[in-house]
Amino acid sequence: MNSKIRTLIIEDEEPARQLLRSFLSSMDQIDLVGECSDGFTGLKAINDNKPDLVFLDIQMPKLTGFELLELLDEMPEVVFTTAYDQYALQAFELNAVDYLMKPFSRERLKQAVEKVVERYQARNIGNSPLQKLAGHLHDQPQILERVVVKSGSKIELIPVSEIEQIEAQDDYVMIYTHKSRYLKKETLNFFEKALPTDSFIRIHRSHIVNLKQIKQIEQYGKESYVVVLSSGKQVNISKSRFKDLKQELGF
Repeated sequence: MNSKIRTLIIEDEEPARQLLRSFLSSMDQIDLVGECSDGFTGLKAINDNKPDLVFLDIQMPKLTGFELLELLDEMPEVVFTTAYDQYALQAFELNAVDYLMKPFSRERLKQAVEKVVERYQARNIGNSPLQKLAGHLHDQPQILERVVVKSGSKIELIPVSEIEQIEAQDDYVMIYTHKSRYLKKETLNFFEKALPTDSFIRIHRSHIVNLKQIKQIEQYGKESYVVVLSSGKQVNISKSRFKDLKQELGF
């Protein structure tokens, strides 16, 4: 690492950016390389500038701080800034990733920077606090309202209501909507826990379907059934999951 920490601010509120800029300008360790007011431009700035440290707001329009991190291939050190979300704060504490509760003082910011310096110097590949944080959040996923995916050079935000089916493919899943399909590096177990249970059900070890997209159930063997989705696609139902599906559909 250079003598100074190359730092980026991603924060949608101008007063918060101004406060960070003012406080950081007095810290010799910091080299402020840019500011962004939303997650989309922040993602591009991280990929372009490869900062050592990012001050990242959690709740932002279009793309949240969590969704931004999910799209990164290389993780900088991150200090989250937030006005609320106690569940997230508990996760950050458990994983030694710092955060700033708004409004914060100059001294509190200085403490956060000192923690980042210590963590950066002791950082080992595959053992970053941010990777631990991601793992912890996956242990206790919040119910999703949308899924963020890369589609070529674009970022797509898919409302869960538009998802018809999710299929496991090794270390990835294929997410199907009525318009397209998207490959995402995630597990089916994660989505089984994170999707709303009143709308989605796992009908096979490799398949989750949207209950509202089920058009009919067809039998093709003595004890073998398939779900026919509104798109016309057929999805196998495992024997162990058929009872759960019947109960969910009320027959």
